[in-house]
Amino acid sequence: MIRKIYMGVFALLGAANANADWTLNMPKGVTELSAETYEIHMVVFWWCVGIAVVVFGAMIYSIFAHRKSKGAVASNFSHSITAEIIWTVIPVVILLIMAVPSAELLIKLEDTRDPDLTVVVTGYQWKWHYRYQGEDVAFYSSLARASVAARRRGSGIDPETVENYLLEVDKPLVVPKGAKVRILLTSNDVVHSWWVPELAIKKDAVPGFINETWFSADVVGVYRGQCAELSGMDHGYMPIVVEVLEEDVYNEWLDRQKGSPNVAADGDVR
Repeated sequence: MIRKIYMGVFALLGAANANADWTLNMPKGVTELSAETYEIHMVVFWWCVGIAVVVFGAMIYSIFAHRKSKGAVASNFSHSITAEIIWTVIPVVILLIMAVPSAELLIKLEDTRDPDLTVVVTGYQWKWHYRYQGEDVAFYSSLARASVAARRRGSGIDPETVENYLLEVDKPLVVPKGAKVRILLTSNDVVHSWWVPELAIKKDAVPGFINETWFSADVVGVYRGQCAELSGMDHGYMPIVVEVLEEDVYNEWLDRQKGSPNVAADGDVR
C-alpha cells in the first residue's frame, strides 16, 4: 500500500514537471486593469490566509490545550454579547476593506466608453470571427494547420514537436499598443467564452446577445487564450491569439489587410 502511495506521488510530480506552464496563481497580465485585478486578488488572498491562520490556530490550540485528558472542564455560559459584537464587527470591516476596491475595479472593467478601436467578435463552432468597426477589415481565426494535423488520430506527429500546440491560429487579432480596444462579443451558434488570461478578460459569447469588454495592452507581444465554455465536441480546438504591435506597425498591418483580395469586408473568405 505504501509503495502504491509513493508511486502515485512520484507520478504527480512527474506530471507537474512535464507541464512547464502549470501555475497555481493568476498572471499579472499586460494591462493596467489586469495588474489591478492581480493586486486585489493578492490582497484578498492574504486576508484569507491571515483569517485561516487565526481561526484554525485558535481551534488547534483549544483542541490540544483544553482536551479532556488534561482535566479541562467546559465553561457554563450561554452567550456573550461582547464576543458576538466583536465577531460581527470584525468580519464586516474586513468585507468592506475588500469590497470597496473590488467595486471600483468592477466599474472600470465595465467602462467601455470612448474606445480607440472596436472589434466585433463572433464565436462559431470552432473558430472566431473578428470585424474591425469602421474599417474594411474582417476575417476568421481558426486553429493553425500544424495543430490541426497533429491532433488527428494516427497522424504520426508528436504534439510536443508542434510549437504552441492547440494555442496557435492562422490569423490572430491584431491591435495597437496602448489603444483602448472595445470588444463586442456574441455567438452565431452556441455559448462560447473569449478568455485571454494576460488581458484579464473572460467573457461569454451568447447567441442573440452582445456582451462588452475592453482592454489596453501596454506591452508589445503575443498573448494566447482559449474558449473557456464547454461548447461542443471540438470546444478545445478554438484558441485565441492577440498580437499587440507598435502603432505604426499596426497601421501598416491594417493597410495591408484593407488591400487583401482574400478577405471580404463581411469576413467571408473568398
